[in-house]
Amino acid sequence: MYVATLIAGRKKQNLSVSIIKKVFDKLEGYKCSYLAKCVAADIFFKEMPADFELVWEGLQEQKIDLVIQPIKNRKKKILLADMDSTMIQQECIDELADEGGFGNRVAEITALAMNGELAFEEALIERVALLKGLPSEIIKHVLATRIKFMPGAKTLVKTMKQNGSYCALVSGGFTDFTAAIADALGFDEHRANTLLHYNKKLTGTVEMPILGKQAKVEALWSIAEMLKLSVDDVIAVGDGANDLGMLIKAGRGVALHAKPIVAAQCNARLNFADLTGLLFLQGYNETEFYS
Repeated sequence: MYVATLIAGRKKQNLSVSIIKKVFDKLEGYKCSYLAKCVAADIFFKEMPADFELVWEGLQEQKIDLVIQPIKNRKKKILLADMDSTMIQQECIDELADEGGFGNRVAEITALAMNGELAFEEALIERVALLKGLPSEIIKHVLATRIKFMPGAKTLVKTMKQNGSYCALVSGGFTDFTAAIADALGFDEHRANTLLHYNKKLTGTVEMPILGKQAKVEALWSIAEMLKLSVDDVIAVGDGANDLGMLIKAGRGVALHAKPIVAAQCNARLNFADLTGLLFLQGYNETEFYS
């Protein structure tokens, strides 16, 4: 037994009855239910279609996401989330560098690392070195003036927590940022790299070992073990190459507005939905959301 979840972008809200009926017939569905009018709907069916990609591509042209998954264990008990360009709209290190006047160079390195064209650890060391000498106070300034939550971020975390889930923010970024973001959004814990400071300035170095792709996988395992749950009980979300390990190993890995190398390896791809799409994927109706 499977469920296909169709999700439109919040701005377009173009999930019409005719679109749903067309997919329902294509999948030979036996039941359909709205999760949010003109935004999200579930179609239940029995056999996976051979031409799923064609159905998916047709909906992509209409800017509607489609994710197919087994009905069993659909609602997850752990949320594991990346931070930069996932829970927030920015890349923190890029914003720090831009404040320091060398944003273009750091942004170029970030793009290479997130697309898997440069080793994450190597890229992080190179970018952090460029921050040397910046005042430590710049972090508070960037948090206050440049960082914005991704649409749906608060609703995702609060709704999952209200339903008994454990939420962890796991980032290749920095604890100076994850501590503030985790607190503001209500995460149960956060894990990230530590920028080193001396005399109220950034030293241009980061504490070793660096939390990268493998560390996110280890976080997945350790948190599931701590809670006496399975990795199948985890829904993970991210956008960059260093998220791939946890996205592939989690019970449900969601590539959110992701880089091509990430989207190509994840069955759950949300290209138009906001973070509330993760709730729809778990079968939550919009009336059950907490904001």
